[in-house]
Amino acid sequence: MPSVAVLCFCIFTVLHFTSNVLAYENLALHKPTWHSITWETCTADRAMDMQCTGRLRWHEEECMASSWELTTVEWRVDLGAVKSIHHVFIQYMTENLVWDKDNGYTAYSLGFSVYISNTTNKEDGVLCFRDTNYTRATIPNPVNITCPYQGKYVIYYNNRTHRPYPEGYSDENSRYFCEVEVYGCPILGFYGESCSIPCPQYCFCHITEGTCLGCFPGYMGLNCNEKCGNNTYGVECRQSCGNCSNGEPCHHVDGSCQFGCEAGVYGKKCDIECPAGRYGRGCSETCGDQCQGCNRFSGVCELGCLPGWTGQRCDEPCTFGNNEFDQVNNMRLFSNFLFSL
Repeated sequence: MPSVAVLCFCIFTVLHFTSNVLAYENLALHKPTWHSITWETCTADRAMDMQCTGRLRWHEEECMASSWELTTVEWRVDLGAVKSIHHVFIQYMTENLVWDKDNGYTAYSLGFSVYISNTTNKEDGVLCFRDTNYTRATIPNPVNITCPYQGKYVIYYNNRTHRPYPEGYSDENSRYFCEVEVYGCPILGFYGESCSIPCPQYCFCHITEGTCLGCFPGYMGLNCNEKCGNNTYGVECRQSCGNCSNGEPCHHVDGSCQFGCEAGVYGKKCDIECPAGRYGRGCSETCGDQCQGCNRFSGVCELGCLPGWTGQRCDEPCTFGNNEFDQVNNMRLFSNFLFSL
């Protein structure tokens, strides 16, 4: 009887492969994997080879496994680039035993989550599924999880750090996969069962419905056909433009200023303040050595001039004796200079 049950798992897997290959590709096949802690030679890549002998045992070199007595287990696959995902398929190890409440591996598998992310950090992504209802008697094997999102990494996560656990959870945590497959469209910009229908331009669209889940950087709107406005740019138009010359808007995608910068700032996006000793448009003007506290916008010496110099930018030599005001002013500046030494 046990062998018949396990055989059914493998038949299910083959049928699953056959029915979905016609619609979506396995984007995870032979892709790089990572696991927080691996048991001996049961490496994380064993879950990505689409091999099923029917025994589903780690020592048959067809499954991956983690160490025992863990509080947290995390596993991920790198799809190589951002892909449009439809669903994730997981085949757990059974050790050639019936998958039911009496199979010890069911307790390890309860409480798992699946994330889709563009980084290796699950918190940067979207949660596709979190198990809160399965029991040792009801957790399916294999399990299909719908994840209609775009991402580069598929992350499996499970922990035993927050008590109490629902009934049937093991106090310790381990991970035993024989197969993980990620089905979807290999090229962004298309949707439908055959991945042949173009998405709206500049749109990350839903893999089955074609609706826009998000827009390319620089675009917004229901169909992602509007450029960022109101001096904004980038992803979801969240970034603010710098001080472009003459108040011109920045580029809606990368924030660059086509016609240069206003006074006091520089850089491709005109968002960096002039360094000390520079001022004017694009920080192209140089403050004189005799100037103290050079204003980065106007070049005015806000803290006065060194002895012997006058004028707003301290670029005029003093002419002592010509008038009483110049003499008094220069004496004041000279006193300030001596006091600062």
